[in-house]
Amino acid sequence: MALSDCWKQLSWFYYQYLLVTALYMLEPWERTVFNSLLISVAGMAVYTGYVFMPQHIMAILHYFEVVQ
Repeated sequence: MALSDCWKQLSWFYYQYLLVTALYMLEPWERTVFNSLLISVAGMAVYTGYVFMPQHIMAILHYFEVVQ
């Protein structure tokens, strides 16, 4: 029962995503291409933030002399 409710909730969120982004008008293969590109860009942004943000934060802290 809980798995069914979870699936319904996920389906509702996906439907809202399709409506907000107007992807419901696209064909399934076009939706797949768009979603793949979106996930790729989001993944690259997360990776870049994970790799480079600590360096930038440390540079800022050194600049304001919070860390020696």
